Amino acid sequence: MTDLYPPADDRELLRQAAAAHTAATREVEAFLRRLPAVPDPADVTEYANLLIREDQTRGDRDAAADAAGLTIASLESDKGQ
Repeated sequence: MTDLYPPADDRELLRQAAAAHTAATREVEAFLRRLPAVPDPADVTEYANLLIREDQTRGDRDAAADAAGLTIASLESDKGQ
């Protein structure tokens, strides 16, 4: 019998992780668009929570990329070397 919902391969998991990271980044952008001129403590807390979520989804995306064979040693250039 054919499985109607085959398991996701590493590439699909990577696409899903990238989509989640994109959504988290868009939520940060939307927050910044509606941010008042003088943020109150609730704004600061919301911003911190949004950044935590964005960071977590980036970590998930990076882990999924590693699992899919897209491991990158470093994105930083050799400074002055």
